Amino acid sequence: MVEGEFGHVRLRGEISGWKRAASGHAYLALKDADAVIDGVIWRGAASAIPFAPQDGLEVIVTGKLTTYPGRSKYQIVIERMELAGEGALMALLEKLKAKLAGEGLFDRDRKQPLPYMPKVIGVVTSPTGAVIRDILHRLADRFPSHVLVWPVKVQGDGAAQEVANAIRGFDALGEGSAVPRPDLLIVARGGGSIEDLWAFNEEVVVRAVAACRIPVISAVGHETDTSLCDYAADLRAPTPTAAAEIAVPVLADVRHTIATLAHRTERCVRRYHERAGERLAALVRVLPRRDALLGPQRQKMDDLGGRLDRALERRVTVARGVLDRSAGALRPAMLDHRLAAAKQRLEAIGRHLELVHPNRPLEKGYAWVEARGTKKVIGTAEGARGAGAVTLHFIDGGVDARVERPAGKTYDAPKPEQPSLL
Repeated sequence: MVEGEFGHVRLRGEISGWKRAASGHAYLALKDADAVIDGVIWRGAASAIPFAPQDGLEVIVTGKLTTYPGRSKYQIVIERMELAGEGALMALLEKLKAKLAGEGLFDRDRKQPLPYMPKVIGVVTSPTGAVIRDILHRLADRFPSHVLVWPVKVQGDGAAQEVANAIRGFDALGEGSAVPRPDLLIVARGGGSIEDLWAFNEEVVVRAVAACRIPVISAVGHETDTSLCDYAADLRAPTPTAAAEIAVPVLADVRHTIATLAHRTERCVRRYHERAGERLAALVRVLPRRDALLGPQRQKMDDLGGRLDRALERRVTVARGVLDRSAGALRPAMLDHRLAAAKQRLEAIGRHLELVHPNRPLEKGYAWVEARGTKKVIGTAEGARGAGAVTLHFIDGGVDARVERPAGKTYDAPKPEQPSLL
């Protein structure tokens, strides 16, 4: 009777006892100053709620009244939930802002500098509407760039998750991937109410922006609109068009700057050349002349040359006198006497050599002993016994021999009837 009588209803109240089961279903109670009613949200409806429900939040829910016989109570099966007015949204926003700020996600030292002249710009926004057209038009006017658009929903169910996925997707691109990695990201959306911009206040989006390694410009809403995405981004732009202006310089200004720098460089080089010429001219004026530097050295060289000529002439004269005196002392008789004396000394040396020649004793019947095959002369009996095989050299040649008995040993004379062993 309850389900048939009431059907679908809308209730306004404060969430109490919010919890989500492992199955994905959510359970809560709605209360006001006078009453309380239990509620359940099945998994499909719970995933479609555009914000994060929590205790103390005032909401408006739409659902169907039903009963739960297991506990003898009635409850509401919630199919849709929305925040009850802007005040509740602002309270939720301030609470989430304080939480994320406490984690340091909005700290100034986390901000990354924007590249001066990005080659590739990634844009996270809706593929339709004026926002993307304004950004592309402004970039084309100022500085034509390579733009990559990641299309997403910017409001409604699932918008926050799509925006977060797009930011993470751009950040995950590698240097060598088929799609070039952006040097700068622009997260953009047009103006609207706080409910329309709520996707950019979601925690999942804020954390994705804060964790992105690519510098991010947040351009959400108009100049007076502020989202948590703006606080987490590296720079906030008042409008999407302003984001395009911040992202790139004006090409004409860049060309003018380059031309100005080139002109200044040319003037500096020319002035440097002129200054160098002036310094060189000043140095030339104070340097002494070549003749002044070399004149004394030339004079000294001439003086030394004259002294050398005179010294050579004197040296030649002295040498000629010595030669003349020596030539007068060289007489043929003196040379003959000296040659005769030298001849006598030479003949005496020859006779002495003949007397001491090694073969001279051999002519008298002597011989010299050599260890066979070694060319080593043996001069003692002990050496001959040690060598065993020897060669005896006579005046007319050598004879091989072997030492059979030790020297100095005596033998008995053989008996007459026995043959001699010697």
